[in-house]
Parts: sequence; structure tokens; C-alpha cells
Amino acid sequence: MSESQMIQVENIHKSFRRGKDHVLKGLSLNFEKGKLTYVLGPSGTGKSVLIKHILGLLKPDSGKIIVNGVDISTLKGEGIAEHRMIFGMLFQNSALFDHMTVFENVAFPLREHTKLSDEEITKKVTHALGVLGMPSGFDKKPNELSGGMKKRVGLARAIIREPQVLLYDEPTTGLDPVTRLTVDELIEKLKTNLKLTSIVISHDIPSALRLADYIAFLYQGKVVFYGTPKEFRVAPHDAIQSFLKAEESSLKALISQ
Repeated sequence: MSESQMIQVENIHKSFRRGKDHVLKGLSLNFEKGKLTYVLGPSGTGKSVLIKHILGLLKPDSGKIIVNGVDISTLKGEGIAEHRMIFGMLFQNSALFDHMTVFENVAFPLREHTKLSDEEITKKVTHALGVLGMPSGFDKKPNELSGGMKKRVGLARAIIREPQVLLYDEPTTGLDPVTRLTVDELIEKLKTNLKLTSIVISHDIPSALRLADYIAFLYQGKVVFYGTPKEFRVAPHDAIQSFLKAEESSLKALISQ
């Protein structure tokens, strides 16, 4: 495994329903340290299944997932639990606890997994929220927050334990254009400031073209493209061109309204 690679997925296969539903079909993909990679592709092509393998939530039928030089497909119990500690994750709906305040939501991973004092926790929570442009309002509940603010809180919670890898699950799906731009700016800010290895599962082509260091395109359980946004624009694969043309048509329709 190259020193520049944080995660190496080697020829993994995964089937469900006793082999009837073959989702991943020899998928191979490398994620570079400190780089932001967007994983794009049609619905049902294996993007979420891939992330679950990287997190150790699923084991491949065959193949390897090597993270930081360790083949995690061989880990069990405490080994898997320890492996997951290197990840931070922003879920599609932010997955905040409704009964907790902003502060309590962000502090939760520290209270669960560390023995830090209240003073140390307060300092870390304040810093994480400050980095994401939220210097106040810590006593609010999630139902008092806008969509963009919920994403800020979700991201603060994702980075609070200083992970090595940050995963985003459809971070802009269902958001209005202004909030979507806010989330894009947050992703870019974290990429620049923290230099984490970042993986974004998405259908958001404009965001990928603007922010990504690399784009991987999954189709029928395999990676059919991996390269820079500039290379993605001219990739000859039919499914990629269909994606790009559909996005272009949607933008034209919005402008003409």
C-alpha cells in the first residue's frame, strides 16, 4: 500500500439475498490521504454499500479493504470498534438528537468515548462550532435551527474527536440552493483547514466538479471512472455523459422558468 493512500479497496464482491443480489462486482478504488474524493453514480449502484464496507459494518464476500495499512475485513469485536474511531461522519439528515441542545449534541462523542473534563469538553465544542461559523446559540435544540445550521452542528460533531477520515452521506440532498452552497463552503473549509481524507457520497455533480480533488464513478457495481473533475467532464462512458447531460438539462430548465 502506497504511503499516499489512506484507504485501498481491492477487488471486493458483495451479494445479498443468498447471492441473488450481486451489488459490488470486483470493485477497486484508492482514497488518497488528505484528498477530497466524490463517489458518484446512479442509485442502487453500490455507493452506500461501499461506505459500509469501509466502516467495517459489512464484510466483503471476497477482496480486501485496507485502511491505514490494516486489512479491516479480518478484524472483529474490539478491533472493528477501534477501527471506526478514526472516522467522522455527516449523515444525510444530520442525525441530531432532538432532545439535546447544540452543545450536548456536539459534546456527545466526547462524553461517550473519552474521559475529558467538562472544561476540556467545553473548549473543544466551542472550537469545533467556531471553526464552522457558529460562535453562539449552543443552547438551542435542533428544531430551532435552519437546515444549514443543522449541517454545521452535524459537522462539528463529526470532527470533534479529530478523525483521520471524514465521510459525508449525501450532504446536499434535499436542500435549497442557498443551504446547498453553505454546505459546499463548509466542506471546502474543512478540506482546507483540517486536511482530512474526505469521502463524499453524492449525486451532486456541480458540487463534485467544484470541490473534488478526485471523482470516482460507480456503475453496475464497479468503478468505471476515477480521475480529476476536468477529466470527468470529458469521460466517454455513456452513463457519465448521461449524468452530465441530465444535470445540464435541469439547469437550463431552471433558468428558463
